[in-house]
Amino acid sequence: MSKNETTSGSGRRKREAGPSPHQDPQSAAGGELHQIAGGEHAALTTNQGVPLSDNQNSLRANPRGPTLLEDFILREKITHFDHERIPERIVHARATGAHGFFELTESLEAYTRARVLTEVGEKTPVFTRISTVAGGAGSVDTPRDVRGFAVKFYTKEGNWDLVGNNIPVFFIQDAIKFPDLIHAVKMEPDRGFPQAASAHDTFWDFISLTPESMHMVMWVMSDRTLPRSLRMIEGFGVHSFRLVNDAGESTFVKFHWRPKLGLQSTIWDETVKIAGADPDFHRRDMFEAIAAGAFPEWDLAVQLFTEEEADGFPFDHLDATKLIPEELVPLKIIGRMVLDRWPNNFFAETEQVAYCPSHVVPGIDFSNDPLLQGRLLSYHDTQLSRLGTPNFHQIPINAPKCPFGNQQRDGQMQMEQPVGRIAYEPNSLSEDSPRESPAGGFRSAAVAETGEKGRVRAESFADHYSQARQFYVSQTAHEQAHIASALVFELSKVEHLHVREAIVGHLRNIDEDLAQRVGAGLALGKMPKAPVAAAPVQDMAPSPALQIIGKMKDTLTGRAVGILIADGSDGAVIEKVRKAATDAGAAVKIVAPKVGGANLADGSLMAADGQLAGTPSVLFDAVAVVLSDDGAKTLALEGAAIDFVRDAFGHLKAIGADQGGHVLLRSANVARDAGVVDASDDDAFIAAAKTRQWDREKAVRTLA
Repeated sequence: MSKNETTSGSGRRKREAGPSPHQDPQSAAGGELHQIAGGEHAALTTNQGVPLSDNQNSLRANPRGPTLLEDFILREKITHFDHERIPERIVHARATGAHGFFELTESLEAYTRARVLTEVGEKTPVFTRISTVAGGAGSVDTPRDVRGFAVKFYTKEGNWDLVGNNIPVFFIQDAIKFPDLIHAVKMEPDRGFPQAASAHDTFWDFISLTPESMHMVMWVMSDRTLPRSLRMIEGFGVHSFRLVNDAGESTFVKFHWRPKLGLQSTIWDETVKIAGADPDFHRRDMFEAIAAGAFPEWDLAVQLFTEEEADGFPFDHLDATKLIPEELVPLKIIGRMVLDRWPNNFFAETEQVAYCPSHVVPGIDFSNDPLLQGRLLSYHDTQLSRLGTPNFHQIPINAPKCPFGNQQRDGQMQMEQPVGRIAYEPNSLSEDSPRESPAGGFRSAAVAETGEKGRVRAESFADHYSQARQFYVSQTAHEQAHIASALVFELSKVEHLHVREAIVGHLRNIDEDLAQRVGAGLALGKMPKAPVAAAPVQDMAPSPALQIIGKMKDTLTGRAVGILIADGSDGAVIEKVRKAATDAGAAVKIVAPKVGGANLADGSLMAADGQLAGTPSVLFDAVAVVLSDDGAKTLALEGAAIDFVRDAFGHLKAIGADQGGHVLLRSANVARDAGVVDASDDDAFIAAAKTRQWDREKAVRTLA
């Protein structure tokens, strides 16, 4: 092909090397590009369909003269650009979204008439959005934060939005406190920081005065809010909902998403470094998994219970600060969700998707949870503010995939074109206008309500510490240390001593050992008194289901292994490690000092997937170091190489090393332990890579 020819996906075309002799002199600088616009490419047009002859230059009175106001092309382009951004979500602003499907595997026909939960084998399209909560859209993926977990089911009977989090409880019991909570956790208004962080005075001041939040605080300070991957988090509907069957009978239900890859988290120091190495770590992980065909998958499970059973619980299931232990009401797996397609456009889909808990289908209804009741209003109101119109349901990502129609009309951005004279119901002038469906339409559960109206809270909501205690004592010793250390870190950022002391006082009602550890970490002179609990604190049985470490799967599937190489590395050892890790289900990336790769001992060139300075070990679950002695000595003078192995060791990861690799490890003062193995020992490396070396932690950092 000559230098004057180019090809595109639609065929070959030819262009001239220079500007056309008939071209206006003032646009000669862009002449070559103008010629490219021909051929088989679609014409570049204005929003009105007018083809453009020049997209490089504004209309001017002369080559160096003023730009003319009549340039409607310039005006349209700049005006549209100026209005490209819409208000970001107040919470859940930073997110990842993906298309997929939900497949029902066990019918709930005895409990509900919702077809999405009764037709076994049916695949329902979904769009799932997973987000951080506190940070803005421009924050990073990996702060210590709750993750939103929202799924839009495009069912045959309309859209159902299951809008929850990766934690089964929440900070508050009543929606009227939600603005206060978010104002407290967001950036402090007088200084505009910290961004996407709870380690500051206003958040902990609010928490210290809101004891109902202490159960959620235990979850937030745990490893649950430091996920290794969005593919490795659970999802929860949080609230109790109702299922309603054909007979009108209702059953309470809680929804749970369980990841096929199991749970896995990072540790705090690692998380901080990931944010610097790759602010888009979770987005990239999800994108690369879907692109590779390793589709993220979750089981959908339910907890089903009656009103009578709920009355026997030692807590109120309508209290969003409480969960129902799996040991009390076991989970029943009823289906699976697979995410298999990345959005075509982030703004059009992930940013414009509008979730509302009020979007339910016949057979699903609400409970009296006061936090849920407020959300039924808040989410819809938020979408009106963000998307600017009550017609946001017509945006393609929000539109039902089943037929829909009503007598609603007009409004900003109305895209439909209703015909005829009828815009009301009932009517006798149209035979085919939409009518209500008494037999198959949505019916609310028939629930009797009695009592006196008032701004009150049920006495059954008064126990703020029992489940917080249960959560803490259910954790492994390592996880308990992480919770205590997270509290010390966060409270160390709090300037006001009385706030620190108040939180430690609350901790005394949860677990005295935890309070003592945090108090010692803050160097408090004396332990503060515990506040008087509004209800007796119960010693509930530990629930192993609340752990992460204890529930980790013995697998490398979905994980990543990095192999550090340099000039002179042994290609046979590299391939041996790569094959073992790949066979175990891991993605493998080669890291070298130069992005072009490295010349191996046999003279061949091995391409690199990442350059050492930009691909640190924090991006991997385990690493191998395969180097010649000379290569190791050279890298020993490179800070990025020292950090690569030192961080891997400090973050409790398995390290496989050949002879040269051990030279680098010694230069970095990395000691040999059960997790540092010979790279050629496949079984030992893979076994160590499937977990973290938790026993190593006490040797590399001080924990509370």
